[in-house]
Amino acid sequence: MSTETPRRRSRLRWIPVRSGRSKVVAGLTALVVPLAAMVGLASPAAAAATATATYTKKSDWGSGFEGQWTVKNTGTTALSSWTIEWDFPSGTAAGSAWDANLTKSGNHYTAKNLSWNGTVAPGASISFGFNGTGSGSPTGCKLNGASCDGGPNVPGDNPPSAPGTPTTSDVTNTSVKLSWSAATDDKGVKNYDVLRDGAKVATVTGTTYTNTGLTAGTDYSYAVQARDTADQTGPASGSVSVRTTGGGGGEQPGGDKVNLGYFTNWGVYGRNYHVKNLVTSGSAAKITHINYAFGNVQNGKCTIGDSYADYDKAYQSCYDLVEDPRWADVFDGIDLDWEYPNACGLTCDTSGPGALKKLSDATRAKFGSKNLVTAAITADGSDGGKIDATDYAGAAQSMDWYNVMTYDFFGAWAAKGPTAPHSPLTSYAGIPQQGFTSADAIAKLKAQGVPAKKLLLGIGFYGRGWTGVTQAAPGGTATGAAPGTYEAGIEDYKVLKNSCPTTGTIAGTAYAHCGSNWWSYDTPATIGTKMTWAKNQGLGGAFFWEFSGDTANGELVTAMDSGLK
Repeated sequence: MSTETPRRRSRLRWIPVRSGRSKVVAGLTALVVPLAAMVGLASPAAAAATATATYTKKSDWGSGFEGQWTVKNTGTTALSSWTIEWDFPSGTAAGSAWDANLTKSGNHYTAKNLSWNGTVAPGASISFGFNGTGSGSPTGCKLNGASCDGGPNVPGDNPPSAPGTPTTSDVTNTSVKLSWSAATDDKGVKNYDVLRDGAKVATVTGTTYTNTGLTAGTDYSYAVQARDTADQTGPASGSVSVRTTGGGGGEQPGGDKVNLGYFTNWGVYGRNYHVKNLVTSGSAAKITHINYAFGNVQNGKCTIGDSYADYDKAYQSCYDLVEDPRWADVFDGIDLDWEYPNACGLTCDTSGPGALKKLSDATRAKFGSKNLVTAAITADGSDGGKIDATDYAGAAQSMDWYNVMTYDFFGAWAAKGPTAPHSPLTSYAGIPQQGFTSADAIAKLKAQGVPAKKLLLGIGFYGRGWTGVTQAAPGGTATGAAPGTYEAGIEDYKVLKNSCPTTGTIAGTAYAHCGSNWWSYDTPATIGTKMTWAKNQGLGGAFFWEFSGDTANGELVTAMDSGLK
């Protein structure tokens, strides 16, 4: 993300109002710092006549896809390094990659192991992934200079197809039975790996499995993937979510996706947006959770941010505040605003990649299992970027979900442009910074090991814009920030939809050119596209910043609610 603090939020969230099916979450700011990620290059690979490389398309959202290569050591001695080469047809391209160093020459791609994943023990596998565009498949695959199917004496063998999405039955406090339709393979399916929250929990030969030893009242996500007689794994099936019986706290009404919105205390002033507007706009009935923004962290204590807006005006609120008897049972938990690493880098903080896990574990221990613990986090999916600097997978074990801030990628802090949509869903030709997209961020977090159901996609209910722009399409030059009602370079959706209607879409979001101003923002239509993408990715839902940017009849909230169903 920009080092200029392009976002409009950074403190604590709470609210003493509950409406319909909405839940209320208090939120706490974490002060955060950066870590420089050091990645070494692998040494030249040795011959690998006893190893295979297989390719699968993990997901496809129309304008792009997630690809994955898996190296399996089928021999009796360890591999010390690996290099995969392949060609894509014209019109298909690989972009950002993770867990490998990916380079290209024309349509020819070369992926080498990183310093930490070059060694592959006998019988073990290692995978890396990338985001791509186009519909073609790789050809001419070579692994360490030899054929990817294990050498010239082993005939080619296609991986199995994806099995059917599992169905659940016989759900108890501690177990669930899964059933699925069989996969197909040109040489036969040997068995199936059962994946729970992205991790393998069993390998079975049939098409049913009962998972035991679960926790009561807990959400789980399951998928399966087939193995053929050569031990190649095919693509994973669709995922199914299930909640064990019993337990308490944290349930979503009817098993719905999360639809979370931020309510800002300063909205009661110039924007004249009050608690009652949650009801009159129809938004309260269409959301599941509210985060109240902001409070502050001062001298190690949680404090209010604006006494008049927070409680003198009759609404308010970190543990002491959440448990205050004056509003007992109002709050369902706490949300951490995790800004690590921030712009100052290691010059002001050396907490390291484990800091969030320490914080989340301590917060969970204090608030217990029946309160929500969540966090708003970076969406910087660039190589060596902010996601790479924190152990999000480790911290996720104590989190109910992450609010991934997939907005404010680009804006008029770069005063001369180039103009670019501030919340692109996918990459596009000419994007100013690779990795600054929703797809890159979600893919990188999933690759770290964060379960998809613990990721919420972020939507901005506002636009970012430049002035002095003559080019209608993205990529134009500018002279500065476009004028805004409260701040230059930013404006609410409810204003922009009339003052500067959209003139095009790119990378799953909209843009508008009116006079000399250029804006990008999401509309009900682009939100619908993003919600479909989020569901296809198996995400836990979505969230937005923030209520007062919507229209009086809540059309953006409505689009999110409809898209998540």
